[in-house]
Amino acid sequence: MNRKKLLLLAAAVPVLLFAWGSAASGPKPNYFIDETKLPFEAIPGATAYWGVHSGAGYRIEVPDDWNGELVIWAHGYFGTGLELEVENHPLRPLLISQGYAWAASSYSRNDYDVATGVQDTHALTRRFNGIVGRPDRIYISGASMGGHITAVAVEQYPNTYDGALAICGALADFEQFDYLMDFNVAAQQIGIGSSAFPVEPVSYLFGVVPTIKANLEPFPGAWPFVLNSSGENLKNLVELRTGGVRPNYDLGFVFWNAPFLDDFLFQLGTLGNTIIRSPGIAVDNYDVVYQFDSDPTLSPDEIAFNDGVFRQMADPQARNSNGLAQLPVTTGDLSVPMITVHNLGDLFVPVLNEIEYARRVAEHGNSEFLVQRAVRGVGHCDITPLEFSTAFVDLVIWTEFGVRPAGDDWLDPANVAAQDFGCTFNDHGGHFGEEPCPTP
Repeated sequence: MNRKKLLLLAAAVPVLLFAWGSAASGPKPNYFIDETKLPFEAIPGATAYWGVHSGAGYRIEVPDDWNGELVIWAHGYFGTGLELEVENHPLRPLLISQGYAWAASSYSRNDYDVATGVQDTHALTRRFNGIVGRPDRIYISGASMGGHITAVAVEQYPNTYDGALAICGALADFEQFDYLMDFNVAAQQIGIGSSAFPVEPVSYLFGVVPTIKANLEPFPGAWPFVLNSSGENLKNLVELRTGGVRPNYDLGFVFWNAPFLDDFLFQLGTLGNTIIRSPGIAVDNYDVVYQFDSDPTLSPDEIAFNDGVFRQMADPQARNSNGLAQLPVTTGDLSVPMITVHNLGDLFVPVLNEIEYARRVAEHGNSEFLVQRAVRGVGHCDITPLEFSTAFVDLVIWTEFGVRPAGDDWLDPANVAAQDFGCTFNDHGGHFGEEPCPTP
């Protein structure tokens, strides 16, 4: 896996997860595929295929000693540009060496369009059947938005996929987008005493945000490394809203607010409150009870904050489970083995996604099909090759031999808060910003 690319994704491009109006209306952008970029050299002992199918580019690689099984790769968010690109499977060398074929689609459009990703990935499985033959088993895997695509795909097409692997996935759909609003309205309310969402980009980033940071630090230049009491309230609120008290959060808060990321989390407050395919306002914090600590009894400061913070109620038609019609939700209707892996310190796609997904799966009585793993580090999708490959091997053993692998319990807050949480499956020393595990 290109870990550097995944780690710095958020810092390198403006991640436009929101759109100023409903993207379901209006003409489809003129996406294109540069077919000269599709060819690739096969690993010795394998054959490469590439082309365009249903408006999406694809790559397929099949080992000469193919074991009859296929591993699909669902890539993450590629921005809003018009050129469509294909990403090779990060486990490509392992897969080919073990006899697995793999396939990956560019999808037929960019943006945060999970529905298109699910449909085009499914179409690619049929294309594979025509080129190579029908596989005995199909695994689907993906990262970030691709993790969201993976989870939705196995719910929408339960008879197609035999197992799933989602890393750093946005598995909680609307809850993920709500958090991005939470951070910004909370920072405003605590930092300047008023809040709004969305905000005008220039005046916010160059006027309001510097004032917020100045009011949350004890001395100039201290943000986010040293905070005053108001800054600590924001930090604690964000921790509770992103998955609760947990190891590696402190380093994660510093990383995602560090100067070299150019106020990345604040930038996400400038990008609107509707989501592609969702008609009307899709984010919601109308009934959220914000807290600065884990005590359920609200303090006077918490009461004042909740009374004053900006509130947004989503339009009813913008948040519903309409299958693939809008932003697809993960219902928890899981019926095949699935493993997830997530960084504890990721504050772009935080671990609230794992907790909410585990809750939905449990509510459907399907927890037997879900194994989740926490690892340490602060980057987005900073999952090491060892962690990724180990999870894949465990998924195969589980799917083919019925041996359910071990995992972490995201639904017990005390377990998540334990000092050794995220250590069991961690590739120790392999992550940027990794908080060391306790010495046995």
